[in-house]
Amino acid sequence: MPNPKRRHSKRRTSTRRAHDHLVAPARINCSNCKEPKLPHRTCPHCGYYKGREIVEVASE
Repeated sequence: MPNPKRRHSKRRTSTRRAHDHLVAPARINCSNCKEPKLPHRTCPHCGYYKGREIVEVASE
């Protein structure tokens, strides 16, 4: 297998790794209870999705 003749510089390495950072997941507010939730998913707090109750959530 061929090997590189010279090592890559720090700039070249860091330029390649510029897009490897972590990104926080997108959050939106639930239209029913206004709690933050992931988009296109049932709200874990109230169980609603697109204005309809999908899952019954036990009240504490």
